[in-house]
Amino acid sequence: MSYQMAVDLLERRGVSLSSIAEIVYILQSVYYPGLSKEECLSSVKSVLGKREVQYTLMTGIALDELAEKRLLPQPLQAVMEADESLYGADETLALGITGVYGMIGLTGFGYLDKIKLGIIGELNDDKGRIHVFLDDLVAVIAAAASARIAHRQEGAKVYPLVTDTE
Repeated sequence: MSYQMAVDLLERRGVSLSSIAEIVYILQSVYYPGLSKEECLSSVKSVLGKREVQYTLMTGIALDELAEKRLLPQPLQAVMEADESLYGADETLALGITGVYGMIGLTGFGYLDKIKLGIIGELNDDKGRIHVFLDDLVAVIAAAASARIAHRQEGAKVYPLVTDTE
């Protein structure tokens, strides 16, 4: 797997890197007013450069595509077609990526999974295709890229000294 293959997989499923970067910008620009969309895109690209992210993306998209072709065994096929809310394997797969970026990546993913911001909601609501895994994978990539920006901000490394004046 390679970075370019990951980009191609996303684009084949209707997801551009800029649509993910837009989510990152919305999440982080509140905390970092000088943040540019280019920095957000760069962070998304960095996350996609990680092999474990590429493999996870490949696995989830393959399952979505097999479900669209009705090639999964039952009852998994029916679960995927219904996007069963208690299935959970889609979130479980995505959670592996959050570990690379700490608790902020995990909470960001949970938030995005709940509110379905931007392209995540579009994928979730698309009745013509199956995106059981892809919506969560896009959410986790955005959350990871967002966490990466937060970890790199200078203010995140500065802590005031507390002195005992008594």
